[in-house]
Amino acid sequence: MAKSVVRKHPSALRDFLKSEAAGGIILMAVALIAILVANSPAATLYFKVLGTYVAGLSILHWINDALMAVFFLLVGLEIKREFLDGQLSSWSRRALPGFAALGGMVAPALIYVAFNLGSPEGLRGWAIPAATDIAFALGVLSLLGSRVPASLKVFLTALAILDDLGAVIIIAIFYTADLSTLFLGLDALTLIALFALNRLGVTRLTPYLVLGALLWFLALKSGIHATLAGVALALTIPLKTSRGTPDSADSPLHKLEHALHPWVAFLIIPIFGFANAGVSFAGLGPSALLAPVPLGITLGLFLGKQIGVFGFGWAAIRAGLADLPAGASWLQFYGIALLCGIGFTMSLFIGLLAFPESPALQDQTKIGVLAGSLIAGVAGWALLRLTSAKKRP
Repeated sequence: MAKSVVRKHPSALRDFLKSEAAGGIILMAVALIAILVANSPAATLYFKVLGTYVAGLSILHWINDALMAVFFLLVGLEIKREFLDGQLSSWSRRALPGFAALGGMVAPALIYVAFNLGSPEGLRGWAIPAATDIAFALGVLSLLGSRVPASLKVFLTALAILDDLGAVIIIAIFYTADLSTLFLGLDALTLIALFALNRLGVTRLTPYLVLGALLWFLALKSGIHATLAGVALALTIPLKTSRGTPDSADSPLHKLEHALHPWVAFLIIPIFGFANAGVSFAGLGPSALLAPVPLGITLGLFLGKQIGVFGFGWAAIRAGLADLPAGASWLQFYGIALLCGIGFTMSLFIGLLAFPESPALQDQTKIGVLAGSLIAGVAGWALLRLTSAKKRP
């Protein structure tokens, strides 16, 4: 008698780790833990450890400048891949997420500026609410399962990638310190060497990563933000294999992207979230949220994102420049616009760059980002939950 074949279902843990949204769910938990620790008896130890210096930099500095450079390397790889052979490889595919991303950066920035016109220092944070956290947003979206059309998930991912590109450009132009001509020149020579490797057809990753480490060190010394070295390195990584195949899992870009993704999603971003989300609420009342900086961030993320993403997206569709995502309703599209108000990782990062010498404004930034992201996330989830019917298997 033939033995019956028993099909083994993959474990829930394996499914969870393979999910693109798993990193966002972990990030939610880590952010909550950081807030609890910062408001517990362990708060003193928490802040002391982050301020401890190792090899010339504080642990917080190593996290924000070194570990986050790896995050930006992955962001750069995703941007390059999507533009060359992915969801953003043609103008028709770029149209809707492109217009929506533009609106999602402009409207929040304008709302923030409106609340901080009287404060030159506060105005430096104008870009904080312009960012969308893809992991966090997809984490919330994953809670809805099959209720949301796959086309909306693709749209949200494409929008967030363009949003990240905008954030990288903003950081490069507006958030740089005093520049060192010597180190900037050496950085440029290193980047030229990396592009030369690409043009010469070098497909081994080791030379790129060695020069990439040097690129990061020189960027740290030059005055531009060191994390931008990650994006610059990504642009030099070949998408083609040694055989010239453009779309292959064997290409250096694909290999590096797949190797980095679990480390970034499940280690680097949670570490960043834990180190930067912790804010002490001791002595703070409800009025703390009404200060210009946190209020501008909160309303920028909640109101600005939905106005910009939905408004610019609606205009593009009505003008015939783009189409509504397949199988999605206007209310569902609006729900995605609400979720774009989750600006956790990149918003916190820009806040650190905007107020490097002001711990008070950094804390206000954290309060605004947490409040705005929470309100936008809950509102987006609730609207999508109410307007989307669960599909039967």
